[in-house]
Amino acid sequence: MPRFAVCNEVFEGWSLRRVFEYVSSIGYNGVEIAPFTIASRVTDVDKDTRRSIRNDAESFDIEIVGIHWVLRGVEGVHLTSPYSNVRERTESYLRALIDFCSDLDGKIIVFGSPAQRSIPEGVNHADAWRWAADIFRRCSMYAEQYDVYICIEPLRKGMTNFINTVDEAIKLIEDVNHPNFRLILDVYAMTGADEPIDRQIEKGGRYLMHFHANDDNMGGPGFGSADYRAVVRSLRKIGFKGYVSVEILRREEDPAGAVKISIENLKRFFAEY
Repeated sequence: MPRFAVCNEVFEGWSLRRVFEYVSSIGYNGVEIAPFTIASRVTDVDKDTRRSIRNDAESFDIEIVGIHWVLRGVEGVHLTSPYSNVRERTESYLRALIDFCSDLDGKIIVFGSPAQRSIPEGVNHADAWRWAADIFRRCSMYAEQYDVYICIEPLRKGMTNFINTVDEAIKLIEDVNHPNFRLILDVYAMTGADEPIDRQIEKGGRYLMHFHANDDNMGGPGFGSADYRAVVRSLRKIGFKGYVSVEILRREEDPAGAVKISIENLKRFFAEY
């Protein structure tokens, strides 16, 4: 059975220590942190605070898997901006995210950030692709020094116009051509694609390093109608060994209850993994 993690932003208003304590008590192995729940920018989080977060996680035997929603709320950054100074600022901030992730003992940086990667009107797709690949290549070389991996996340077309399918993500990964640039797949995103979910997972298998478990209604795994039999079957087929991380994309009145039901569902789904 895979290890299970949960994304912390569903626990609106909870301290990270409280999150670590609760999720450990119900059987999670890890937590994936959204930096905006701590500070507007990771550069505002000092070394003592980073050390405290890491120590709190360790005290409850929780692994900090990594970080996601990494550009949410960050002003002045955009991956495919036509302005070189904006792209340079984005690259610099991505390096700061690598430092932050490493300081927390995390390994995975999920690059979703749809608003900050979408190709602006008037920008040629080929130019945007080249700019993104160059930034990811240089940052992956930097990440390698810290044993951190940047994972590109295909997202629904309603969220972004850049990297919507597994095929596009694979092409970008192969263009970047660095072992620290890998793939993360998300059930909600995959249920919006015109391809069976098991086919998407199997297609991306050789690059897949992280997995987000949710559902087609933006709730936790098993809250909607996503085919988790196909999910489990295909993850088993490719020999997936990374974290399956619950990412609830909607606001929950009872986050503690939703997260508890999520891991119960995952344990049932993966019982014969």
